Amino acid sequence: MLKGHHPVHSLRLLAGSLGAASLLLLSACGGSSDEPAEATDAPDATDAASSSVEYPISIEHALGTTTIEEEPERVATVNWANHEVPLALGVVPVGMAAANFGDDDGDGILPWVAERLDELGGETPVLFDETDGIDFEAVADTDPDVILASYSGLTQEDYDTLTEIAPVVAYPEAAWSTEWRDMIRLNATGMGMADEGEQLVSDLEAEIDAAVAEHPELDDASAMFLTHVDTTDLSEVSYYTTHDTRAKFFEDLGLDTPESIAEASAETDQFSGTLSAEQIDQLDDVEVIVTYGDQELVDALQSDPLLSKMPAVENDAIVLLPNNPLGTAANPTPLSISYVLEDYVAMLAEAAGASNGS
Repeated sequence: MLKGHHPVHSLRLLAGSLGAASLLLLSACGGSSDEPAEATDAPDATDAASSSVEYPISIEHALGTTTIEEEPERVATVNWANHEVPLALGVVPVGMAAANFGDDDGDGILPWVAERLDELGGETPVLFDETDGIDFEAVADTDPDVILASYSGLTQEDYDTLTEIAPVVAYPEAAWSTEWRDMIRLNATGMGMADEGEQLVSDLEAEIDAAVAEHPELDDASAMFLTHVDTTDLSEVSYYTTHDTRAKFFEDLGLDTPESIAEASAETDQFSGTLSAEQIDQLDDVEVIVTYGDQELVDALQSDPLLSKMPAVENDAIVLLPNNPLGTAANPTPLSISYVLEDYVAMLAEAAGASNGS
């Protein structure tokens, strides 16, 4: 449950996967050490890694093949939320990207990450300022044994530069499109904790299924994520395609992808698309809209002669997510899922109910 947050009608709310990506793991001969790791206040990857893992491990991804020769003791992460995998598995990274979206108090750490750090009793990792891109020098200064970036926007140049520091686990197919299960699997494998990663996936799936089961009104409702709406110019609208993790998450939450969005997504590898308002009738199969914004956005949609004809707009079936920590509910990550799940599902269910008149 979101701390200090109570669900209300979605239109009034001001507070807020790639499927199974191919993951080719090639284990060569050699074994991990049988010597127990020295205990510390903050567990490292060696403390928590599976004893049955054999090294070296090779991981194929979109930017190359990464070989990890031995159990990593110092884990660094770059780009959004990759640090949540080691933290969820009991490992405090030596460095991670500072939050640049939804940071409620300006400390660079999202609330569910701060909560987990407190539980683990570890020191706050070095925070990399990625405002202008990856700070390679700062990453190098943490002296990592592995760098996790399975959910990221790394360029080939970024990857090549980071590889000079330590082995890098990059995304399996496309930038910013790794769904949460594969994010966990790839990063966990890079830590030598593949089994623990699979267990984490199973635990989260069970939690999601239990939450969704409480809201049968979600069954068969179709949802799209409207994004980057300029209320001063509604001549076109943008949306997240099924390549984006926010749109992928709808399926986990019991919602359907509208055929219009599925067809448009099949024609591109981009995580977002744009549609002219003159073509808005193509979105007649959208029953629920999720978007970042407030009542001003709703008023603009409802008063526009074209966009107001969308069924989701006519039925007030809109879930509003503000640009603060609550808004990250739409982008599922290993720690945020549990933190926001109950309220996010309730908001979607209320919008779905409005869509079908219940």
